[in-house]
Amino acid sequence: MENLIPIPELCILYTVELSFFTNLSEMGLLEIKTIESKEYIDSDAIYEIEKIIRIHKELDVNIAGIDVVLNLLQKIDGLHNELNTLRNRLRLYES
Repeated sequence: MENLIPIPELCILYTVELSFFTNLSEMGLLEIKTIESKEYIDSDAIYEIEKIIRIHKELDVNIAGIDVVLNLLQKIDGLHNELNTLRNRLRLYES
C-alpha cells in the first residue's frame, strides 16, 4: 500500500470533488483500487492525473472532452514516433 494514494487526499490537494475521480474511473481514464472500503490511486498515475486536472481546470473541459483530448494526444505521440522512425530510415538511405 506504500505506492497508493488515498483519493480524499488528492481531492484536497487538487481541489476537486470525489465524483471527479469516480467519473474518470467510469470513463476508463483512471483505475481506482478499493482496499477495505477505501479508494486509492496508484502513485504511478499522478502524472496522468495532473495532466487531466490541468485540462479540466485550465481549459474548462468536461470528462468526455478529456477522453477525446487524451486520445488525440496519444495519436499525436504515436505519429511523432512514426515520423522520427521514418526520418531515421531516410537518413540511412541518404548516407
